[in-house]
Amino acid sequence: MPKNPAKMHAAIGGTPDETEAAFYEAMQLGDIDKLMACWADEDDIACIHPGGTRLIGVGAIRAAFEAMFAHGGAIHVKPEHIRRVESLASAVHHVLETVEILTPEGPSKAHFVATNVYHKTPQGWRLVVHHASPGSPEDAAQHHQPPQVLH
Repeated sequence: MPKNPAKMHAAIGGTPDETEAAFYEAMQLGDIDKLMACWADEDDIACIHPGGTRLIGVGAIRAAFEAMFAHGGAIHVKPEHIRRVESLASAVHHVLETVEILTPEGPSKAHFVATNVYHKTPQGWRLVVHHASPGSPEDAAQHHQPPQVLH
């Protein structure tokens, strides 16, 4: 039996993509319970926010997201340009995150690069690592260039 029986009832689909969509939707809604339902109920799950320390375990991760939601409500983040490496029981997605932020000059966008690692658990696909680092507008611009074709 899982450590948190409520996770058994989490409305998360059967693919890493569906879990990822639920994770980002929960951030956009500022919904801590929905966000935590995306995470595996394991002692060694990890989350690293840009410029932050490594958070280990459900309690530390929940506390960090609760603090972020308390300071600004929802996090207006949009995952883009997802690249995937998947196998039968694990998946690694690296994404460009575009986050809307309010600066003294008005609304702006910040860019982050993130790696999300998912494992297939008895409860379905769950997040085990989220590691985000500062990105740049150049990261976003690179993804809008047409691919190079070699002949």
